[in-house]
Amino acid sequence: MYSGNFMTPTTRPMNSKTNSLNWFEIPVSDIKRAKKFYEAVFNITMDEMEMAGTKMAFFPMEPGTGKANGGLCQSEMHRPSKDGCIIYLNADPDLNDALGRVEKAGGQVTMPKTDIGENGFMAFFVDTEGNQMAMHSNA
Repeated sequence: MYSGNFMTPTTRPMNSKTNSLNWFEIPVSDIKRAKKFYEAVFNITMDEMEMAGTKMAFFPMEPGTGKANGGLCQSEMHRPSKDGCIIYLNADPDLNDALGRVEKAGGQVTMPKTDIGENGFMAFFVDTEGNQMAMHSNA
């Protein structure tokens, strides 16, 4: 179980040298199912914890680095949706690897790997909870 401070506050205001995103939460209805999906797609292990009535599973992180972190959250306030914000998850080195595991893990690819020029590649998928998500890679 993760035991560190996952939301490391910044002491600097948002600017060109800071992250515009500090933390993200992907709403889920079933934390076990969602964790299994994301672990399978991205070939990762996610630590779990419960805090203030919210069940959480964290993407790999190193607190205190200043990098944006986040996880899956199940609570009465968290409602999965295809209509909200779209989060682009890192699928380097080539998103075809992770994208190829989406449907096997119970999700649906809604936009295949798409070239976005000098910015790399992107793809959209719907996870097992019904969230519209995206992934990005440089190759």
